[in-house]
Amino acid sequence: MSSSPTEALRRDLAALVSDGRASSDTADRVAYSRDLWPRSIIGVRAGIAAPSPPQCIVWPASTAEVARVLRFAYERRIPIVPYGAGSGVCGGIAPSSTSIVVDVKRMRTLTRVDHARLEIEADAGIIGQHLEDALAARGLTLGHFPSSIYCSTLGGWVAGRSAGQCSGRYGKIEDMVLGLECVDGTGETRVAERGKPNAPLVQLVIGSEGVLAVVTRATLRVAPAPPTRVFASALFGHMEAGLDAIRRIYQAGLRPAVARLYDPFDSMIARRGRVKKQAHAHDGSVHAPGISTRLLRAALGRPGAMNEIVHGLPERVFGGSLMVLVWEDDPIIAEAERDEATAIVRACRGRDAGEGPARRWLANRHSVSYRQSPAFSMGAFVDTMEVASPWSRLVPMFETVRAAFAKHVFVMAHFSHAYPDGASIYFTIAGAAGDDDAATRRYDAAWRDAMVAVHAAGGTLSHHHGVGRSKAPAMTREHGAALGVVRALKGVLDPRGILSPGALLPPEEALDG
Repeated sequence: MSSSPTEALRRDLAALVSDGRASSDTADRVAYSRDLWPRSIIGVRAGIAAPSPPQCIVWPASTAEVARVLRFAYERRIPIVPYGAGSGVCGGIAPSSTSIVVDVKRMRTLTRVDHARLEIEADAGIIGQHLEDALAARGLTLGHFPSSIYCSTLGGWVAGRSAGQCSGRYGKIEDMVLGLECVDGTGETRVAERGKPNAPLVQLVIGSEGVLAVVTRATLRVAPAPPTRVFASALFGHMEAGLDAIRRIYQAGLRPAVARLYDPFDSMIARRGRVKKQAHAHDGSVHAPGISTRLLRAALGRPGAMNEIVHGLPERVFGGSLMVLVWEDDPIIAEAERDEATAIVRACRGRDAGEGPARRWLANRHSVSYRQSPAFSMGAFVDTMEVASPWSRLVPMFETVRAAFAKHVFVMAHFSHAYPDGASIYFTIAGAAGDDDAATRRYDAAWRDAMVAVHAAGGTLSHHHGVGRSKAPAMTREHGAALGVVRALKGVLDPRGILSPGALLPPEEALDG
């Protein structure tokens, strides 16, 4: 009795990995068909759970097994989609019906710890919190705390050029990676280390989103676990004064691990607590949307009026703009830096708000990644856009991008990931429409106008979420001829174009204006 081509492929893949871990089961194919891109979640709500599920999923347990799978795919020209934990929000995971998804989470070992050199080696499939827990047990920290730490992997951080919430002290992931092991699109294993002849490959693979190679292991710089944390918070009557304070703090050589400033509306939300728990009936079921939910959805359907009301009010109505600062360091150094930063805050007319807001932020810092579901369940959508620019362009970019978004969605923002020369803006948007098709159109229009606005204001379109498919159409405008260099490099490392087709790079014929 002959089997289907899909079953034959599954058997071939099973023979390449230990324990025969390969699947063509429908449930697995649906589960591996997307990441958490909000645009695709609108589709799920509309009943399209998996527009184009992959042909098979395979779970290698070593770099050698990844190499065997990729060599097999190279010889047969089968598209490969590397997969960590699927927590990306930019559409990096979108396989075709002929794709093989390569899930690396069986590769999850902290393989080496060198206390003397403050250096570790870990497999790419390890979940971020598991890695941090293992380091904490040894008195160490990577210092990398994205809000998705419970549901993202080391390999995903490297592929997406991730930033953690404590980047002010520890840097972004590209500052931590000392070496990489990866497998290119021909199935060849490549090892790159800083200070060695192949060192440039390290920074080329970081942020490449799987289009050049599948990361299987990384060597990372770590730090002693901080002996203490020191907290400070302040309120500013004008948001620009708060930004000036952060700029002065970092340009003075101070290095708080966290420096965040919320716009006036987001400050009010931050002080009150962002989300109330859903009311549950005695039987455990969630109550049907009440009048407040319907009113909120109706307001989100008229974003222009909502933005005009909220952003037209004086900042004092919302209690000003809130800044939180957190240091992770020796207590003497941390307290000395806090005192110096407090003097800068006073000089910028900030009002001391005590430790409370900063401590509350720390206690809830990872919860934001799990707060989208209620909005989608009530028929709305939410998303975030993180951009960056030099200090001189930051406020104009904030105003330009907020105005672009405001025509389509409700928008608020906070500033974070500060550096001596600039900072990141993290916009949060929410919208609604009459049905899911209209919601998708509104979502697309909001992103299209906002991406144009970022470039018009002299900013860069992504600070740490990556590009995926959501931002790929704007890459020509942002990087111009440099995209040709990336394509040429892909031609060397992935000559048959099987790795992550459609991610990061726009189609060659696509032009954006």
